[in-house]
Amino acid sequence: MRKLVYYVGVSIDGYIAGPGGEIDFYPLGDDMAAWINARYPETLPTHVRELVGLGGTPNQVFDTLVMGRGTYEPALDIPSTSPYAHLRQYVVSTTIQIDDPTVSVWRDDPIELVRRLKAEDSELDIYLCGGGKLAASVLPEIDELIIKSYPVVAGTGIPAFTGAFDPTPFTPTRREAFGNGAQVTWFTRA
Repeated sequence: MRKLVYYVGVSIDGYIAGPGGEIDFYPLGDDMAAWINARYPETLPTHVRELVGLGGTPNQVFDTLVMGRGTYEPALDIPSTSPYAHLRQYVVSTTIQIDDPTVSVWRDDPIELVRRLKAEDSELDIYLCGGGKLAASVLPEIDELIIKSYPVVAGTGIPAFTGAFDPTPFTPTRREAFGNGAQVTWFTRA
């Protein structure tokens, strides 16, 4: 069965973005950017993939993406209604209207969506792109965390998980460090 993987960058104090959705304060060194491009190219939005020469690169790890409204809406400023056109895209929201046939809006329980996607016959996994409220709501279905830990304190912002108190153990399985001081750690559900 395919996995739901929360692949996300976080500050030392656990924020995935600033209070206005900012992510430009994360120090991304050349070696880390090259690693992301080689190992997880499908996690880059389509317009970024084009800029870095990965436009035709086949998906290696993920073929489906699940995100919340707050993660989706910044794409409209690009402007793009299909920010991850190289993946099947689901936006979990009860309020947003999207007029793009390549993006599906899911208005019901996100756990139901994730379970349906996990039951599909696919060699590739599901990328949980964010945000913190959605991650907390599907925590029982998250199989793996890939946490890019950046050496910066944000002070406030959007937490990696925003929800009820629900201690959920994961086991670290691997870690890589980069020249910018960032580390990537893989965790599997304990």
